Amino acid sequence: MTPLSHIRNFSIVAHIDHGKSTLADRLIQSTNTVAERDMKEQLLDSMDIERERGITIKANTVRIDYTAKDGQAYVLNLIDTPGHVDFAYEVSRSMRAVEGSLLVVDSTQGVEAQTLANVYQAIDADHEIVPVFNKIDLPASDIDRVAEQVEDVIGIDASGAIAVSAKTGEGIVETLEAIVTELPAPKGDPDAPLKAMLVDSWYDPYLGVVVLVRIMDGVLRKGDQIKMMQTGARYGVDRIGVFRPQMQNIDALGPGEIGFITASIKQVRDTRVGDTITHEKKGTDTPLPGFKPAQPVVFCGLFPVDSAEFEDLRDAIDKLALNDASFSFEMETSAALGFGFRCGFLGLLHLEVIRDRIEREYDIELITTAPSVIYHVYLKDGTQMDLHNPADMPDPSTVDHIEEPRIKATILVPDEYLGDVLKLCQDRRGIQLDLTYAGSRAMVVYDLPLNEVVFDFYDRLKSVTKGYASFDYQLEGYREDNLVKMSVLVNEEPVDALSMMVHRDRAEMRGRAMCEKLKELIPRHMFKIPIQAAIGGKVIARETLSALRKDVTAKCYGGDATRKKKLLEKQKAGKKKMRQFGKVDIPQEAFISALKMDG
Repeated sequence: MTPLSHIRNFSIVAHIDHGKSTLADRLIQSTNTVAERDMKEQLLDSMDIERERGITIKANTVRIDYTAKDGQAYVLNLIDTPGHVDFAYEVSRSMRAVEGSLLVVDSTQGVEAQTLANVYQAIDADHEIVPVFNKIDLPASDIDRVAEQVEDVIGIDASGAIAVSAKTGEGIVETLEAIVTELPAPKGDPDAPLKAMLVDSWYDPYLGVVVLVRIMDGVLRKGDQIKMMQTGARYGVDRIGVFRPQMQNIDALGPGEIGFITASIKQVRDTRVGDTITHEKKGTDTPLPGFKPAQPVVFCGLFPVDSAEFEDLRDAIDKLALNDASFSFEMETSAALGFGFRCGFLGLLHLEVIRDRIEREYDIELITTAPSVIYHVYLKDGTQMDLHNPADMPDPSTVDHIEEPRIKATILVPDEYLGDVLKLCQDRRGIQLDLTYAGSRAMVVYDLPLNEVVFDFYDRLKSVTKGYASFDYQLEGYREDNLVKMSVLVNEEPVDALSMMVHRDRAEMRGRAMCEKLKELIPRHMFKIPIQAAIGGKVIARETLSALRKDVTAKCYGGDATRKKKLLEKQKAGKKKMRQFGKVDIPQEAFISALKMDG
């Protein structure tokens, strides 16, 4: 086991695309942790979808051996974290497992919203923070301006910041030296009872559940009997190892070390992230302070396009849930779409990633219903229910009031786009809390309803600011508002996949936009189709899709006009009958594009 003074545990935090994964690649490469022939871009991102989108979704860890300039050998445990707001809980739990952070800031772009959010998490976890300015090889790089921003906005001394180009490898040796000299060594007592923190867990088809642990006190050896303090479950340790990105088996893990164990655990559900692992006999009595579990924020229904694939979808969702404890699901049925699942996600990117993984890894075509959030519905008899799906809304006459979740959003935006951003937030029923300046950029803080944000707020924000704004949010709690359920009727039949909760003042506008959009999207049939938006029994908007006309009078030439009339009357009667019994086919694309509301 390595002595404590020669271990350094650190994570890399940054905004999306500021170069965390590339910097991790260079650190691994320069210490020869991985042979040159095995080196590839984004080495720690193992999922296809991570490599393709160029984002990190799961926090990944690697152990690096480094010999410092003074000849001492050090063990560095690095955790590469995601930068996207949807995966912030991955960042928060990685922070608890390490003592320091490298704060990576793009020297061409400066401090962004997610930089702030991630740094605050590091400061909350009492980290020593070393600023690293990346991308100095680019002509637009401006280190002095970025250093000033870091000091003004975050309040960290940036005089000792390291200038790095993760692409070319410049400044990597200085970064390694700074990790050894500036970050603290972990604390821990090898003779105390075992205390290990469960940082992450995932399912491996050969080994069962693999658990990533950080040892705080004591020593964990192969063959030990352990117990999980939250669940009380007991297991025997089969193997212990570390990641040099590939798994490497070792005999024991001591204080301050990060590694993995397998103990023939069957389900990821049995391993709760943040739990304390101790020995079954002579274990510790006090668990480590846990951190709050991930709360799903956005809900939507997933249905197979071909209803025969329902069982395949169930298997796919079960397997994904094995690896992602933050993703929750339950069965649901819909008149329009058949059997499917109501799933909870941490945000829209999380939803997209899961949907892409199901479609790609399991080859199932999906219909996704409108994303919605949880509302608290208070009934007149004093009971309260959680409303996940607008289709389950109780009768309005029994409802006293409805509360919706609100968030506190922080938006950093260049000065010239500030007006557009304020207008966008006002349109989404936002309440401005704060407006400050950091150099030429404005930092706006808004109180916004979450259901206005989950739809397409992020896309709209990016388009009105030409991609320069950055956005971060946290949940603030629930507040009462004047909300109603708007249902959409096509040919006088309600389409439950399109029903949604809206604010009463904006219902008419939303309804009109929805009807106009559906009119363009639904193909014409042989009979005319009314498309209506309604609140309760009151129709608030209507469009009529005119019928296709077949030329039934083509074979009439000459003769009396009544011949033509007769044929047309006959056609009219047929259409009337068709409209009574005809089924309207709403194509799959229509559902998805109808839900992307503009303006």
